[in-house]
Amino acid sequence: MNLRTALFLSVAGTMLAIEPTPGLGGGGEAAGHAAPAAHATTPGVPNADQALAMLREGNMRFVSGKVQRPNSDAARRAETASGQAPFAIVLSCADSRVPVELAFDRGVGDVFVIRVAGNVADTDEIGTIEYGVGHLHSPLVVVMGHSSCGAVNAVASGAEVHGSIPGLVDNIIPAVEWVKANRPELTGDALVTAAIEANVWQSIDDLLSESQEVRTAVESSGVKVVGAVYDLATGRVRFMGEHPYQAKIIQAARSMNSGGDHKAGEMNDAAPAALDEQDQPPQNVPEPSHATPKGTDQPKDTKTGSNAKNHDDHAAKAPGKADDTAKAKPKAKDSHATGHDDDHGDDHPH
Repeated sequence: MNLRTALFLSVAGTMLAIEPTPGLGGGGEAAGHAAPAAHATTPGVPNADQALAMLREGNMRFVSGKVQRPNSDAARRAETASGQAPFAIVLSCADSRVPVELAFDRGVGDVFVIRVAGNVADTDEIGTIEYGVGHLHSPLVVVMGHSSCGAVNAVASGAEVHGSIPGLVDNIIPAVEWVKANRPELTGDALVTAAIEANVWQSIDDLLSESQEVRTAVESSGVKVVGAVYDLATGRVRFMGEHPYQAKIIQAARSMNSGGDHKAGEMNDAAPAALDEQDQPPQNVPEPSHATPKGTDQPKDTKTGSNAKNHDDHAAKAPGKADDTAKAKPKAKDSHATGHDDDHGDDHPH
């Protein structure tokens, strides 16, 4: 039996007792042996919607200046020294102005955070998320972009990048290309704002397309993957909900894997993550090209100004991943981004 530590979290006045699973550096299960997902059935463990509510409430406190700084004392450090049970996973940008735990007013052991320039989902980031989902049993994954993102702006403006950066920002190219092709009226700051949002959807697409473990957890264990954008000026996090084409992405990935997914049944019937009144419905969602049968000819798109790599095969309607030969990290396969037209970005970067 793993170490059992009662972690009490307040959600809308209800105390939830959570049983942590020891995590990275905390003993417990050896890496590489994922325990069965327990998100939907373990009594006392918050589900995805409760976890999302906790993040919303924490962000409201942060924005209003009424932070509580929970789970931040010596007792909490001692409590979590031998194990962790984060209730949410957040993939965010490495920008120093995006302090994830502070933005959600959370403390030690509450949130499993992955930070990388451009909040891209590539091999390392996806593997880390799989650890959080499969070993730590976190029920919620948030992919969070932010206003004035320098990585997205570099791709949108065709800035010259060097070293290992081209292999990093190539994940962003499909989102930028989709916005340029489908929102030709946008330029400058408005283009970057739309691309920031499209890039969040791209990262979710990449995560679901590349990770069988996450797909299985979404389908059968109640895990939810949602998008969000953090506003640098206000501190507010705008949650955008689950990927509008989530079912299509998962079905296409399953087909490409020739039935290799652990659970090949129907999608679970859990309700989509609800949007609060202050949130906005999904915007700038490029339609995933995984939905296009293999071998289908698609029109070629023009190259962007970025020198990240040759990407002649990107389709304007459903952009694909750039050629992997220039990547520093291998990708299992191509992945792509999506299709709504309205742009309601929170901030216009400059």
